[in-house]
Amino acid sequence: MERNIHLVRYEGTFAYIKPWTAVRDGLTYSQQFLTPSMIAGIERKIFPELLSKEWGIYKICGHRLNYQAITKQQEVVQTRGVDFKAIKKEFPDPKKPEKVKTKTFQIPLRKRSILQRGCLLYPSLWLAFKEKEDAQRAFQEHICLARNEDMLFPVELLTNISWEDFLQDNRFSGFELVFEHNNEAFPVGYNRFNHKEMMYGCLRVVGEPVK
Repeated sequence: MERNIHLVRYEGTFAYIKPWTAVRDGLTYSQQFLTPSMIAGIERKIFPELLSKEWGIYKICGHRLNYQAITKQQEVVQTRGVDFKAIKKEFPDPKKPEKVKTKTFQIPLRKRSILQRGCLLYPSLWLAFKEKEDAQRAFQEHICLARNEDMLFPVELLTNISWEDFLQDNRFSGFELVFEHNNEAFPVGYNRFNHKEMMYGCLRVVGEPVK
């Protein structure tokens, strides 16, 4: 990439990135990178006009995520399947007060279980933009990595940073998933924006991503 880029840094107290295997695992950890669909979702949060466009990443040209630690949290989850429980109740018979009527009701129930999940503590995220105007606009918005309650807020705006510095400078330490499908790529989930197509990427590590 020849031209300079423009960077916005976001910070938060905690954040959770839902692993794409979370629906099957009893013990899950936050991913250390953002998938293509998550970057596209962040773009559409910052730039709502992109919601009407087809699948693609239009404005964010790179990212870098670091954090202090991962802490275990417990969460109650419910299955998608529904079971029915029969409950019998007695009611007085208005015609014969000395007798009662019995009725049976089917109560729908969803089984519950405990899931242990990992949360990122004090995450910091750099987003790189091609255009200065896009970075300035992003600096006015908060973002969510996965869930609405795990918010990150803009704390720093840098303009005209060379792409080479972004790749090498320890100021931008962190994990970044490079959205390529080659011999080093691995599957990272299903793309809900694009007909549940499998997503791939290669992990780039710069500096010290765990602070």
